[in-house]
Amino acid sequence: MTQRYVVVDIETTGNAAKKGDRIIQFSAVVIENNQIMNQYSSFVNPGVSVPIFIEELTGINDDMVKNAPTFTEIAPKIAQLLENSIFVAHNVLFDLPFLQEEFTNAGVERFYGKSIDTVELAKIMLPTSDSFKLGDLAERLSLSHIKPHQADSDAYVTAELLLLFKKRIEALPLVTLEKLTMLSQHLKSDVSLLFQEALEQNRQHIEKLPEQLEVYRGIALRKKIYRSNTSSTRLLSDYPKSHKEKDELLMSMFSHYESRDGQCRMMDVVYDSFQHSKVAVIEAGTGVGKSLGYLLPSVFFAIKEQKPVLISTYTVQLQHQLMRKEIKALQHILESPINAVLLKGRSHYLNLFKFEQSLTEHDQNYDSVLAKMQILIWLTLTITGDVDELNLSTGGRTYWQRIKQDGWHLANKQDPWKTRDFYQYAKQQALNADIVVTNHAMLFSEMANQSDVYAEFQYLVIDEAHHLERTAREYFGDKIIYNRIKFLISKLGIYDQKQMFYQLENILETHGIHGSPHAFEFESYLKSLDADIDDLFLMLAQYLQKQKHHSKGYQKVKIRIKKDILDSKNWNSIKWCAERISTSLTDVDKALRSRLKDLEEKKVQLNDKEQAFIEELYSFLNDWKQVKQEIRALYYEDDHLPEVLWLEGDLRALPTSISIQRQPIYVADSLQRELFSNKKSVILTSATLTINSSFQFFLNEIGYSASAIRTEQIASPFPYEKNTKFIIPNDLPDISQVDSMEFSEQVASHLIAIAQATKGRMLVLFTSYELLKNIYQLMKDSGTLDDFLLIAQGVTAGSRSRLTKNFQKFEKAILFGTNSFWEGVDIPGENLSCLVMVRLPFLPPDEPVIEAKSEYLRSLGKNPFSAYSLPEAVIRFKQGFGRLIRQKTDRGIFLILDRRIETTKYGQAFIQSIPNMKIEHQSLNETIELIEKWL
Repeated sequence: MTQRYVVVDIETTGNAAKKGDRIIQFSAVVIENNQIMNQYSSFVNPGVSVPIFIEELTGINDDMVKNAPTFTEIAPKIAQLLENSIFVAHNVLFDLPFLQEEFTNAGVERFYGKSIDTVELAKIMLPTSDSFKLGDLAERLSLSHIKPHQADSDAYVTAELLLLFKKRIEALPLVTLEKLTMLSQHLKSDVSLLFQEALEQNRQHIEKLPEQLEVYRGIALRKKIYRSNTSSTRLLSDYPKSHKEKDELLMSMFSHYESRDGQCRMMDVVYDSFQHSKVAVIEAGTGVGKSLGYLLPSVFFAIKEQKPVLISTYTVQLQHQLMRKEIKALQHILESPINAVLLKGRSHYLNLFKFEQSLTEHDQNYDSVLAKMQILIWLTLTITGDVDELNLSTGGRTYWQRIKQDGWHLANKQDPWKTRDFYQYAKQQALNADIVVTNHAMLFSEMANQSDVYAEFQYLVIDEAHHLERTAREYFGDKIIYNRIKFLISKLGIYDQKQMFYQLENILETHGIHGSPHAFEFESYLKSLDADIDDLFLMLAQYLQKQKHHSKGYQKVKIRIKKDILDSKNWNSIKWCAERISTSLTDVDKALRSRLKDLEEKKVQLNDKEQAFIEELYSFLNDWKQVKQEIRALYYEDDHLPEVLWLEGDLRALPTSISIQRQPIYVADSLQRELFSNKKSVILTSATLTINSSFQFFLNEIGYSASAIRTEQIASPFPYEKNTKFIIPNDLPDISQVDSMEFSEQVASHLIAIAQATKGRMLVLFTSYELLKNIYQLMKDSGTLDDFLLIAQGVTAGSRSRLTKNFQKFEKAILFGTNSFWEGVDIPGENLSCLVMVRLPFLPPDEPVIEAKSEYLRSLGKNPFSAYSLPEAVIRFKQGFGRLIRQKTDRGIFLILDRRIETTKYGQAFIQSIPNMKIEHQSLNETIELIEKWL
């Protein structure tokens, strides 16, 4: 029997029907026999005014709904439409309850049928999608979406989405459908109806498996493509030495290519450094084309010399961009194929054996079930098995920790999936590649694990190199997180006899192996350990509360633990508790390994399920070992290595928010010893490496001397003098002369007037979240920006990329950002016309790492401000300024509201760090007049 679906979308005045929010537009699309039959749509008079934000979002205003019927008038028709149908919506848990509430208010019987959520369905069928929002899915699937956020358009697109997903489900291999149908019984909506229907059809006429798929041990997966290293047989012309040759090559790559002398110069430096086994540090300003500047010579060198090049970026996002954009473009213009691969740490890859066995469990946990379904679909698509391709929920990420690849631990057994293992495949591809792309965190992580793969690469490019020192500090340090330790203990089995230790005991007893510790003894270990951890973090929470006066009113605090504190009586109890925990962790580790040894010595024949569990337990022990290492940070002291120890926590969520961190103060020697000394040639590049044209600060941080390397500074080709107005207001007070509230009020009034002149399109950068929040609130409460969308980091919900996308969608928008918004944000064109820096970006002097570095520099007879604080601030300043002009044709206003840039001697260091521009000193009225004329 063919099902009838009614796809519904509603627009409302808000999110809470029980609190008086009402429907302002309703639409329903009827699907029968897998075809759209008809659509009913109507505006609805809500009896209240449409909020400005809703009007801006949907385009629906009071005039459009004032003559529309009320919901009570159309409720009977809607109820009739839904009869004997399956209710479908994109986020059914919003639309259906809201509609039910309106039915009740209208005196109409509620809907009691089945419902399908296309958000839930999209998560399963498109597991690699970055977003499951309707507009983003429509764009990804090339569905026409004429009026986003209007019910008629949204309902129609959702209907098309449902039909598309139904077709994709019907095309799935039978073995995949069988598993999905079983798992789908535990979802929140009735998606199981779709899988059950497709399974019945598929069983009636089983079709041949697509060529690109195979079924192995009952799981359908994509066949891998194996490429050997064909460097010796490939033909590639000589590296293009002249600028003209490079231009001719790149013109065939980009239709709007413009010759850039700086980019050509960078290519030559990279190629020459590789050829002569040299180290080069290159600052390439915005617009130079840095990625191609190192990629093209790397490709030529790798293929011609048959020596692979490892490229490390700062973010996973940039890794993928290099592969999808720049390397793909180079593939088109070179007559020789490029073997380029992404390589990540082992735990990024799926362990197929563990996953296979997890499918046999009777698991009803929603996040695990959803993740299993996503992975089953993903296996028919992925060649890499890399978790970064997947969009998993937080709970799904927890499940991944169980099935991640971290080696095969059973010496007397072989992984039945070894021939299809994703990590082994990635390693093989990397060893046969020309270009291998990784990221800084992975580089250090694998270096610490003594990865045999990473050691093979003698030629290294480090992009976004200004992040290298900080990433190294994190990886050479330790971090203890309360929730992580508690989670590991819960996995072992405290108060839950379904957990790991009890499963191990059951396996041992099944094979007639008896020994100690017994389950009750082990439970006692765990309870004691759990109590000690609670005691430790309770003491740390009390310590943070006592230091509350240091927080300056902030809820999130960092407290540095100095030597005098470490030696105090108050800290002794914390230290002793940490030592007890360390001993207990060791005891638990020994107990588990002892029981595993019993199993190995008996040489019992484990079945697949038991084998998978033992592998998972070995993975767990690796994590347990890491916690043992981290907990030492609280009591172990090394007088020979300058380190910094600090506590972090949110005073509103103690002790669960507490983390303890220990980091080395300087990593230059470690970088040289562990990384650079093992490479023949290293290229370090970024847009921000110099202070007043000197690389000395950066070189000190990474342990190179200027005489030993080649440095190159390549200026941005953008016409800043022509396309940018640099303004320092002369009617704002010096921040050091007034209190914070007076400064906030004056800045807010300036920003309100400037926003009206620029019509939004403004990014405001802060160094303090508290100042951001104050100014945001003052501007919002002023009432003069009601037709503007104000988006503030930490106030408005969403990630950095989500806030940036929302900013770009609305014309009259202002984006307030701190920390991460100073770099990595790309808003080209007219979407950003004005960049405001409220304060110069000095990091707080009492921030633990800054304070510790300052003390260390002082002990060496250096001035901490000029040797560290100022250079760090200048680098951040350059990064922030780089947000404004992203393309040659961009134009923009650059405002600095911190008068210290002119009133102090060090202010010149900031001005000299950015391209030469005329500085305008103007009052607010003059600034507004200039903006209106110029923009």
